[in-house]
Amino acid sequence: MSAVATETADRILDAACEIIAEEGIDEVRIARVATRARASSGLVHHYFSTREELLEQALVHSFERAGDDRFGDESTQPPGTSLETFGLAIRECLPFPGEAEREWVLWVELWLRAVREPALREVAAKLYDRYRRWLAAMIRAGAESGEFELQRDAGEIADIAMALLDGAGIRAMVADPAMDVEAARALVARTLAPLVGVEPEALA
Repeated sequence: MSAVATETADRILDAACEIIAEEGIDEVRIARVATRARASSGLVHHYFSTREELLEQALVHSFERAGDDRFGDESTQPPGTSLETFGLAIRECLPFPGEAEREWVLWVELWLRAVREPALREVAAKLYDRYRRWLAAMIRAGAESGEFELQRDAGEIADIAMALLDGAGIRAMVADPAMDVEAARALVARTLAPLVGVEPEALA
């Protein structure tokens, strides 16, 4: 695909993702996506033959981009101390208002569709693998620098972190009065801190 064609396809997929995040997957129509992408319906059909193909590719596009932006290469850690980085990661992985909340809406849509459509499970599994490797590398880096004193294997702590972030994040997303996003952040920090040998306040 040429650079222009790739840019056009990406613009269409971005438009579809915006509609999914704002109004839900059932509201995605070829004509609406075309309008949002400043394209014709015929052009959308040129790249995506059916609505279902467009929806599937939009979710794949969104999560591959999110993975590149957030997880990157697990061998490359951002600047700052491991403690600062891990605390920031906890925040970034919860549905705080803005881009993170939008990504969470798309996450939920992917979960639901992957349950019904086995073909999408591989997409979810690949992103979860990147997510786990990203967290585990961050935790190992803290142990190697002497900032963390791990009580369990780094991969196991990463699994616990993912379970906490997903579970508490869903409650925050559905506006559970007992678990807003700040309470979710505090819960995750309070639970993970002993596993890496730091005080909860340091992560929160």
